[in-house]
Amino acid sequence: MKTYTTQQGDMWDSIAHKTLGSVLLTDRLMWANRRYLDVYTFPAGIVLEVPKVKAEAAAEGLPPWKQGGSLP
Repeated sequence: MKTYTTQQGDMWDSIAHKTLGSVLLTDRLMWANRRYLDVYTFPAGIVLEVPKVKAEAAAEGLPPWKQGGSLP
């Protein structure tokens, strides 16, 4: 499993964006690291597990022109 080591001031949504490609996948990151759910702003040095997500799940948070599909 892939991991991410926090930097001082990291927050769940910014970590999800960095590691999973979308803030819309924050819940998946949190679910994989339930023991840190009480942390809002991370100190440096916490090692989080980064869950595997399908490319389609990451693309859901992107605007249509970045999803690779055609516009309606």
